[in-house]
Amino acid sequence: MADAVTSPYLVLARKYRPVSFSTLIGQDAMVQTLSNAFKQNRIHHAFILTGVRGVGKTTTARILARAFNYEDENGRHPTLDLEKEGIHCRAIIEGRHVDVVEMDAASNTGINDIREIIDSVKYGPVSAPFKVYIIDEVHMLSTAAFNGLLKTLEEPPPYVKFIFATTEIRKVPVTILSRCQRFDLRRVTPEVMTAHLVDLLARENIEYEPEALAMIVRAGEGSVRDNQSLLDQAIAHGDGRVTAQTVKSMLGLGDRARTIDLFESLMAGRVGEALETMRGLYDAGADPQTIVADLADFTHLVTRIKVVPAAADDVSLTPDERTRGADLAGRLPMRALSRTWQILFKGFDEVARAGNALQAAEMVLVRLAYAADLPSPAEVIARLSNQPAPAAAAQPMPVGRPNGGGGGPQALRIEAPGPAPAAEVEAAARPVPQPALANPHSYAELIALAVAKRDLLVRHALEADMRPVSFSPGRIEVALREGADPGIISTLSARLQTWTGARWLVMVSSKAATGPTLRELADQKREAARDAAADDELVKAILETFPGAKLVNVKVRDDDPLAGIPADLPPDPEEDDI
Repeated sequence: MADAVTSPYLVLARKYRPVSFSTLIGQDAMVQTLSNAFKQNRIHHAFILTGVRGVGKTTTARILARAFNYEDENGRHPTLDLEKEGIHCRAIIEGRHVDVVEMDAASNTGINDIREIIDSVKYGPVSAPFKVYIIDEVHMLSTAAFNGLLKTLEEPPPYVKFIFATTEIRKVPVTILSRCQRFDLRRVTPEVMTAHLVDLLARENIEYEPEALAMIVRAGEGSVRDNQSLLDQAIAHGDGRVTAQTVKSMLGLGDRARTIDLFESLMAGRVGEALETMRGLYDAGADPQTIVADLADFTHLVTRIKVVPAAADDVSLTPDERTRGADLAGRLPMRALSRTWQILFKGFDEVARAGNALQAAEMVLVRLAYAADLPSPAEVIARLSNQPAPAAAAQPMPVGRPNGGGGGPQALRIEAPGPAPAAEVEAAARPVPQPALANPHSYAELIALAVAKRDLLVRHALEADMRPVSFSPGRIEVALREGADPGIISTLSARLQTWTGARWLVMVSSKAATGPTLRELADQKREAARDAAADDELVKAILETFPGAKLVNVKVRDDDPLAGIPADLPPDPEEDDI
């Protein structure tokens, strides 16, 4: 009993902190690189370790300090084989070796702190082969401190090693990075992390439920320290046992199976059932914002399984997530999953800002349930097309064909309100023969040639600054718009000679350019098509189906030119959708 009182409890993160590379998990690539460097005696004098919190940066730095300073009865020899403790190992592990200096840059940021290191570098190690300086959170150093460190870092004495650790590698100056060997420590995968926690629980002789471990691994997000801390907390919370129920309560999580039930209710549009499930989760202690986050997490899972079926094999998933997630991925279309994610993503912030989180979360669910079964634009068109023909027309009209007017098929863009993305309805256009680009025979083919040659200057001039007067092979007469650059005439002539291999005569007409340019004519035609499309019965039906929707653009796709306008003349780049 006396030992229990006098011996303080050592948390799992400290008790099982790796002291050698053989016990460091999840960083095999780094260990292999270091192993090769030590075997070839190509050991750098400066290292920088980066990665998220808790992946082992400081731990790796201390293990490296052991490796540099390894000494046994056979003498001094750097090695990664640290299973047998050397002369200096215990003192380094316990952080009391005089030749291994650790500094926290978060609380020692100035040039004076770095100057102490620079001054001490002049003196050799007291007992170990190398002096090792470990600077944690190195990105916190001031600019002056970094500058003061540069010269020493580039040309240190042969008995000095620097090891830097940081979670913000982008904040470290390039001048520092270029002088260090960089190692990116990765998040530990769920499979490796689960095996690690199972091993810890076996050593501690503690019972556990696999579902509870899956929750901890998911919450730990690949950080070894976070996972160990959560496991420690779960052991205390569960009075010596790690159960799914205690972990749910500890993390404020809803029941994963009930979260999936909630998701299925929402996807089926059963809003009443969804709100009852939501209230049940809330009464059981789940936070409303966490419920929305869990729904988003499950939406992401289903989407991943739909795209990559092997994602269902993730060991951190519960059996319900694995089987029901795969089933839902096979039944739900991608558009529904994408829309669900967008609503939940936006709803998460709404719940966070709301005075009453439960009410806000319920409104997110209502919005989601009503949006979940919205038909796709193609389905809307199919349904509306099966309706009786409008009285004004004897036959059903193709999509986008204006009432009472000629003109070919149109591409309609209709902007719908709410979470549904803008619906784009397109009817197939008749194929347009491609002009012979090598030798244009019309003004339209000349524009097509400029487009093919990616000559924006000439194209813009042809469309917006000139009006064709006459055109024949080798001879063009145009009228220039007022304010146009007359130098474009010689430029056009030179371009045509390069493109066609023949000489072209380009003349400016003596008549003033009083009519509209092709760009202006195209804009007029586009506006007329938009007005005509707005009167189309099918378009009207679509707008009535989606209250608040509006027609924003109509793209003419037929080959019926108007006064020589190319059928595919694009809208002006500066024109915004209405």
